[in-house]
Amino acid sequence: MADIQSASILILATDGYERSELRVPLEELRKRGADVKIASIKTGEIKSWDETDWGDSVPVDLEAKNVKAEDFDALVLPGGQINPDLLRVDEDAVRVVRDFVKSGKPVAAICHGPWLLVEADALRGRKATSYHSIRTDLRNAGASWRDEAVVTDNGIITSRSPKDLPQFIDKIVEEIQEGKHNRQAA
Repeated sequence: MADIQSASILILATDGYERSELRVPLEELRKRGADVKIASIKTGEIKSWDETDWGDSVPVDLEAKNVKAEDFDALVLPGGQINPDLLRVDEDAVRVVRDFVKSGKPVAAICHGPWLLVEADALRGRKATSYHSIRTDLRNAGASWRDEAVVTDNGIITSRSPKDLPQFIDKIVEEIQEGKHNRQAA
């Protein structure tokens, strides 16, 4: 069980992340006292997609290839169409997701972010949600897809879109405070 004020949280993203889906969790979780780091498949900075064009950037703290799940209390996967599509074909990024799922620590994915959970084969037999356009992908990966703001199944948190960010962040905090979940990798 971890207190949010002493929690260490990793956000995994790359160029093309949905701006609000990275920025809001980053800022809100930090406001609540968590230490939040950004990991990516590249060094330097990663650029957001903000509705219809490229947005601002955030600095990368560490490369995915150097991430150790044991150094963090939770993983957050922002969406956007570009970001998870690039990450799900990167072996290091998928390994990070698998390691967190296997660890039992909370894993939170929003919008198109669950594509990474699909690639890591983490949704088979679990309840989940996502942006509506990828619901068939989740179903084909064995998930029981729900049209709800936030769906949690044994510490795996999924959410639909930026409009659900307040509930998504509250659920991340709740799951971190619950601690590790004894779950089998899907």
